[in-house]
Amino acid sequence: MDLQQISDRIEIQDVITRYTRAIDEGQWDGLDAVFTPDAQIDYTESGGIAGSFPEAKKWLSETLPAFFSATLHTIGQVSVEWDGKDDEGRDTVRVVAYFDNPMYLRSDDDQPKVVEVGGKYHHTMVRTSDGWRSRKLHEEMVWKRGI
Repeated sequence: MDLQQISDRIEIQDVITRYTRAIDEGQWDGLDAVFTPDAQIDYTESGGIAGSFPEAKKWLSETLPAFFSATLHTIGQVSVEWDGKDDEGRDTVRVVAYFDNPMYLRSDDDQPKVVEVGGKYHHTMVRTSDGWRSRKLHEEMVWKRGI
């Protein structure tokens, strides 16, 4: 592995961190520094939508706060595999990041119930003029607890 690949891996891991922090902190515009404008996102395994980045961003901003008072991602191992060039000649990588996400489910009795999901985020990332960005995300659910 050369210095460029080491630098790329650090930047790619930062993209994953920006994603989870934006979600957990409800900073939806922070997702603009995670995804390409034409990204496709698939949350169907967790009961969500599959659609374009703008559709997914709107869905997240409306749905997550309505059902959860808090979420807190933990990211585990992150694998990065270089995939060559896309049709525009940009570097691409396939990234798999393991996650654990406990969440407080809102309830009527002011006693939030903790639910938890674990799985893998599958990203296809591309090097853009603004750095690495995800142009495709598939959230794979591996397990659920309390749901």
